[in-house]
Amino acid sequence: MAGSEEEPRYSRQLYVLGGGARRLPGSAVLVSGLRGTGAQVATALVLAGTGRVVLHDCGAACTADRTHQFLLEESDLGQNRAKASQRALAELNPHVVVEAHTGELSEAFLAPFQVVVLTESPLEEQLRLGDFCHARGICFIVADAKGLAGQLFCDFGERFVVHDPAEGDPVSAPVEHISQGNPGVVTYMGTENSHGHLFCDGDLVTFSGVQGMTELNGQEPVPVHVLDAFRLEISDTSSFSPYRCGGLVSQVQQPQECSHKPLRQALEEPQIQVASPEDLPRSRSLHAAFQALHAFRREQGRLPRPRAPADAERVLELARGLAARQGPLDEDTVRAFASASAGDLCPVAAVLGALAAQEVLKAITGKFLPLEQWLYFDALECLALAGAAQLTETDCAPRGSRYDGQIAVFGANFQERLGHQKYLVVGAGAIGCELLKNFAMMGLAAGPDGELIVTDMDTVALSNLHRQLLYRSADISEPKSVVAAAAVQRMNPDVRVTAHQNQVGPATEMLYNDNFFQHLDGVASALDTIEARTYLERRCLRCRTPLLDSGTEGTRGNVLAMVPSLTEPLRPASAPRDGTFPTCTLRHFPRTIQHTLQWARDEFEGLFQLPAEQVNQFMEDPAFLEQQPPGKVVEQVWERLRERPRDWRDCVRWARRRWQSCYHDAIAQLLHTYPPEHETSPGVPFWAGDRSCPHPLTFNPDNDTHLDYVLAAAHLFAQVHRVPPCRDRAAIQAILRDVVLPPFAPQEGLQIALTEESTEAQVPTDHRQLTELTQDLVQWRKELVGNEDTQAPLMVPIHFEKDNDVHIDFITAASNLRAENYGISPASWLTSKRIAGQIVPAIITTTAAVAGLACLEVYKLVWGCQDLSCYRNSNISLSTCLLLRVQPPPAPTYWYGGREWSCWDRLELRAVGADGQAMTVQEVLEWLQRTHGWTATMLLCGDSVLYDSKADAETRARQQAQRLSESLEDARMPQQQDLELLYICEGEDAEAEDTRPPLLCSLP
Repeated sequence: MAGSEEEPRYSRQLYVLGGGARRLPGSAVLVSGLRGTGAQVATALVLAGTGRVVLHDCGAACTADRTHQFLLEESDLGQNRAKASQRALAELNPHVVVEAHTGELSEAFLAPFQVVVLTESPLEEQLRLGDFCHARGICFIVADAKGLAGQLFCDFGERFVVHDPAEGDPVSAPVEHISQGNPGVVTYMGTENSHGHLFCDGDLVTFSGVQGMTELNGQEPVPVHVLDAFRLEISDTSSFSPYRCGGLVSQVQQPQECSHKPLRQALEEPQIQVASPEDLPRSRSLHAAFQALHAFRREQGRLPRPRAPADAERVLELARGLAARQGPLDEDTVRAFASASAGDLCPVAAVLGALAAQEVLKAITGKFLPLEQWLYFDALECLALAGAAQLTETDCAPRGSRYDGQIAVFGANFQERLGHQKYLVVGAGAIGCELLKNFAMMGLAAGPDGELIVTDMDTVALSNLHRQLLYRSADISEPKSVVAAAAVQRMNPDVRVTAHQNQVGPATEMLYNDNFFQHLDGVASALDTIEARTYLERRCLRCRTPLLDSGTEGTRGNVLAMVPSLTEPLRPASAPRDGTFPTCTLRHFPRTIQHTLQWARDEFEGLFQLPAEQVNQFMEDPAFLEQQPPGKVVEQVWERLRERPRDWRDCVRWARRRWQSCYHDAIAQLLHTYPPEHETSPGVPFWAGDRSCPHPLTFNPDNDTHLDYVLAAAHLFAQVHRVPPCRDRAAIQAILRDVVLPPFAPQEGLQIALTEESTEAQVPTDHRQLTELTQDLVQWRKELVGNEDTQAPLMVPIHFEKDNDVHIDFITAASNLRAENYGISPASWLTSKRIAGQIVPAIITTTAAVAGLACLEVYKLVWGCQDLSCYRNSNISLSTCLLLRVQPPPAPTYWYGGREWSCWDRLELRAVGADGQAMTVQEVLEWLQRTHGWTATMLLCGDSVLYDSKADAETRARQQAQRLSESLEDARMPQQQDLELLYICEGEDAEAEDTRPPLLCSLP
């Protein structure tokens, strides 16, 4: 059952944080410093459901804060930052206590907190509070963003226990064989979405459902040694009974203990986490640079002035003294860092704040290993952009603008350029909200001719609220794009934002045509399906429009930059599995909980959706049955009308009969046909390998799972038939105790399909029985149609909804009972919901980090950067504190027609003839010959052949004389202004089909 009444709000997050998320409501966190980074940390914690979040800041909000502090509005200027932020954060989540503190951070004040986060503190305060927190066992985090760089430090004490170190569920696999020996060798089977190598050396595993070698069942976890993709060595099994069949080997997660140094010691003996060893020298240089910056501030009473060489050199001088004890110093990195350190950028604050917030969640939940202990992040490559290196102190001086923090890094002229941008954001979900928030802070499309379009077909749901910061409870069921656009306007009234509620796909190409895409400066994709992302990539490739594609799953995320002429097109690695399994596996030989959950999904559809739809169609039109294949549909409609309940008690009795049919009778029949000792051939047992021998269940109204099934099934059956349901478990148990069912009688000679092919074989139709059923149906329909009390439609089909608790109740109980039949470990309510609902785990920290990384690439696109080395593709894993940023692959090239082409090249033809009308096919052929020297032998538009040189002379003449617009009409294709034509030329290689530049024609 659902874990709590708040589960719908946090369900996607629970799949990331696991059981440790239950500790969040009882936790207390202090966030000190409410500028950009602190605002991001606090927002993530409030959305995640942290019990108490206390904000600390002694400063007043100023205009420049609005470059990166998205919680502040114009009316908050001059007020204390913590108090102004408290009002905004309190609206995000009514279940979180948000308080503001403007006084001293005394030891007595700090003592009640489990986690303390400092974001705007001088080094002296960091050291003082770090010593206290370490001594008192309070988890201590420092997150400091300066310009284009960020620093993160964690001290969780000397003996911090991580209860659940890994991401995702522990792996498990069906057992195929276990040898008797010392050591024993376990051979396991791969699952549909894996090819072995599920376990690692040293993993601890347990066994369940093993038949024969039953000594392994319920044993304490044993370590494994991996032999190959599907074999593991375990402990001594030589004295155990011989293995017969079945069983599951499951990984067991063990708690781990971490030991951290206090900040004072860690500064001198830094342990820095990096994505690769090559990154360590740069991170060490930034470690020295941040300390030097603290020293400069103590010395000068300010940060270095933007682009002031003397200030940068002084920081470098201070860093040299520090680095002498810690290794070589990258002086160019330190200079670049210092020259932009006075800047405040929303994307950098988003990345660093998200990383820090995830560490807070680790501290509270005990989920995932914490950072060891320093992490440095920078985007200093932005300073290498053509033109950026020439900026002067005057270019970057403050203007008294909300964008001064950004101007300090990129200059005032660049800020104007940002205002002129025209961008499309596709998707206003979690990533989309974060992108829009960042765009508002950056001032993207805030100029007189700027334009920001956001489109999303969806509406706000309760489960969105834990990670989509632009929405509130009052917005539920409202269009996402409309609500998001209004939120952007509140954050920055100058942004020219427009909301659409359309899908960007083939059906809307008349609206989002080539001209639309070609007039955009960029597209930001925040979509959640491979198909939609792939379509958008094709459109941007065709129109040469820059695209930033972002995606997340749990704590993992990535950003891919597609820049015209520079990078290779985005190619998703592979489409996800469609979740289908062989029918015979689901019906008779399930091995995993995924199998039983898919079987339960099929049950749901087969009981509560399809029959109701078929009955309604029959009631509306009796000829419906004549249009169906003979047999099955008629039987289903007959059965469902025969079973129509009169009241709730009938619904409970129906559910009880269904339970008996699925979990006792069907299994008993299977074992009657194929007994446990059955052999496929002499000496070869039938129940072996990927076939686990099941056992029938005996119904018990006092068994919670049995009762859960009856309650959910009866509720849904009642809903289908418009019968008022009842959720009184005691009353249902009383009804069930009065139900008497006939004893099971096996059918002799019943054929059970053992393969996919035999499953699909047609069962001979009993025409006599079919005639009788049809006559019954006609009579029943006549009686029902003549009954004034009969409602139309007669039944209510129920479509599965992953956020409907009753639906998940049924799926969970149905699946777990099936699992019990076959000795498969059951799944929790939440796990069943995730798998059956195909829910992607999600959390605010990952989406915020990914959106911040994407917006760093926007800076480069706006600058018009044509240097591939300045761009970055990013991959993050917040569970392991991995942040990997690499240069995108260059655009691939190929040879065609005697020259080299880029994947971005195309042939562009303004297909207007001398008479002002659309060109004829012959004119297109002549243009190819005249311009490129190619003789086309075939010309196609989609599947329509416009010209074929092998056709007879009359056909060729007719094809050549046709105008392109007429060709579209003949093919019954929608009228388009832009066509993409496929051509084949003389002398082409057979492999040239996918390696020729596309021909794009613009019609008048």
